[in-house]
Amino acid sequence: MQLLDTLHQIRPQWLNRVTQSLARGAGVRENFRDQLERFYGLLEQAVETGDPAWLDSILSDWALSLTQTDLEETTGNLTKIINQMLQITNEVCRENLSDSEALDVLGVIIPGFSYCFERAAQYEMRARIAYISLQLTQAQQTMEKLDRSKSDFIAVAAHELKTPLTLVEGYTAMLRENLNTSEDTPEAMLLNGINNGTRRLRTIVDDMIDVSLIDNNLLSLNFQPVWLNRLFNVLRLELESYTQERHQSMQIYDFPGSTELTFGDPERLLQVFRNVLTNAIKYTPDGGRIDLDGRRLPGFVEVTVCDTGIGIDNEDQQAIFEKFGRLGNSALHSSGKTKFKGGGPGLGLHIAKGIIEAHGGAIWVESSGYDEVRCPGSMFHILLPLRSEPPDDKTAKLFAPLIHPTTSKIN
Repeated sequence: MQLLDTLHQIRPQWLNRVTQSLARGAGVRENFRDQLERFYGLLEQAVETGDPAWLDSILSDWALSLTQTDLEETTGNLTKIINQMLQITNEVCRENLSDSEALDVLGVIIPGFSYCFERAAQYEMRARIAYISLQLTQAQQTMEKLDRSKSDFIAVAAHELKTPLTLVEGYTAMLRENLNTSEDTPEAMLLNGINNGTRRLRTIVDDMIDVSLIDNNLLSLNFQPVWLNRLFNVLRLELESYTQERHQSMQIYDFPGSTELTFGDPERLLQVFRNVLTNAIKYTPDGGRIDLDGRRLPGFVEVTVCDTGIGIDNEDQQAIFEKFGRLGNSALHSSGKTKFKGGGPGLGLHIAKGIIEAHGGAIWVESSGYDEVRCPGSMFHILLPLRSEPPDDKTAKLFAPLIHPTTSKIN
């Protein structure tokens, strides 16, 4: 009881000293003094009962009242305040009490302050974690909003561009019919230039529409019998002029699974392999090599596209499959879609990923890094499920003679 009387005796001096030291402004001091009186009262309760948990309530309240600036700092503001309070307590005791009384008082209150340090650090850490979590949630919501806005813009822009593009194509065709000139005339050359430009623009608009469909989960697949080797033969002929122009060697191999019948959307799968191969051509220097190979796995077929190109850094190996993802310092524009490191909208691999995932497969890339001198190359993996049966009854009935030719003849 004598210790409690001594604590009560130094209470006014302690309150004045701590208030003057820690608070700023008359209004703040008045409010802060109330908080300090509450803290001191709880400290006395802790000393009387021997239970420092009495201080939990005010420590929790102080942690919840930390400002945004406090929470953004790496140092513990609450523990700093408690440390200053302990120092002032030591000074007040030595100034107002005898040495023995000061030692006795400090001996009973230091365990309470030690408890305050521990609990304040815990409460402050929880408050900081809650604040950071809130910041991350808000940032995620902002990013999702921006992504939706980007997707909405792509959809609107694609559909708005489609109508004038159709008009340009139509009027160009009418001009060609009315002029009825040979291909060697200046007029025909101008019309060919317009055709090439509108064809390129049509491809970009179609890609934008595909991105909009993928992002909104509206991509529909037209499942039909597919033989992968036949798709590869089409691409071999289609891309031959590009590889010859770049003096590149492109080898497409037959492998187990490539000649088997499976069900998928042939047009979409052709689009996937075209995008991946075109990407390989673009990022492989002149004279490089591109190989398409694969293997059969249980229930799946894996197609690999390997090139001797400039490679991809680890941090970019996910980003290239996102919308507008570009590799390295690619140009923002180019004169051709297979020009070395040529630019583009950055939609091809994003579309390929969406189509493959819609088929129930996966696509990823492996590379040891980006190096335009050493050219470590990249290997794209495309995993597709092998479907020996159509995915729905309507398709099954339509292609029954192809799937079960013997049964069909008996019927």
